[in-house]
Amino acid sequence: MDAVAGLLDGPRARSAFLLRSMLTPPWSMLIRDEAPLTVVAVVHGDAWLVPGAAPAARLGAGDVAIVRGPGPYTVADDPATPPQVVVHPGQRCTPDGRELYEMTRLGVRTWGNGPDGRTVLLTGTYPVRGAVGRRLLDALPPLAVVPRASWDSPLVPLLATEIVKDDPGQEAVLDRLLDLLLIAALREWFDRPGAAAPAWYRAHADPVVGRALRMLHHDPARPWTVASLAAGVGISRAALARRFTGLVGEPPMSYLTGWRLALAADLLREPGATVGAVARRVGYGSSFALSAAFKRRYGVSPRQHVDRST
Repeated sequence: MDAVAGLLDGPRARSAFLLRSMLTPPWSMLIRDEAPLTVVAVVHGDAWLVPGAAPAARLGAGDVAIVRGPGPYTVADDPATPPQVVVHPGQRCTPDGRELYEMTRLGVRTWGNGPDGRTVLLTGTYPVRGAVGRRLLDALPPLAVVPRASWDSPLVPLLATEIVKDDPGQEAVLDRLLDLLLIAALREWFDRPGAAAPAWYRAHADPVVGRALRMLHHDPARPWTVASLAAGVGISRAALARRFTGLVGEPPMSYLTGWRLALAADLLREPGATVGAVARRVGYGSSFALSAAFKRRYGVSPRQHVDRST
């Protein structure tokens, strides 16, 4: 796995909430689901997305928006339209506002205020909570919009076609398509001129540091040293340390420690995981060594971390 794939592995869709909305003006939905990450794609028509911590953005057909939570935001035909539906955690919906109307089910994974809605939206919500996913979320603005004009992708119409199917294995198909849409949109966003791409993303393009990052991500349990990493990329220890630190923002072994502990934080949440087994998977020689490093980084023991997550 390369550095980008490794960091995107945290928010991988696993039965993510995915919905098609068919809407006719006036319509407005206040989203208070506290989701860490949401992808909104416009299939037809247009919509306004109004986050609480960023300027409102108008979306047209083919545009994709990435919303970083957990703060509330509004999706509407016009920023001035009062909310008529409130979406709460767990995707529980309640009516709101003086101009009340009923949002009804209109088929498989579809709802709206009419079967002939002028605007069709696709919304995918990731329940990301892990430490690996946090590295990605921290690199995103509250709202990132990728306009259709800036990229040529078949993913929005493909997802629109697949979302209404109810074939065997369809949930897995939709999860993977949502992942592809997110990754493609993130690449396009980070590659835009002037985009504040995170250091790890920019460093991935460097022929030396990118290769070093891939080695660390592919085999975090290996007893890496700067010398062994430098030998793997074919330059001196001093040159690697200088180049890696300059591009990534921290030395190789410091980065490796952060990556190992982020992986450990997520692995500890898996059913049946033990501190000893996780320690071996991420490159620590004992449960004591992992526990000590984990507490220095996160301020709690691995067991306390698990208890807080349940």
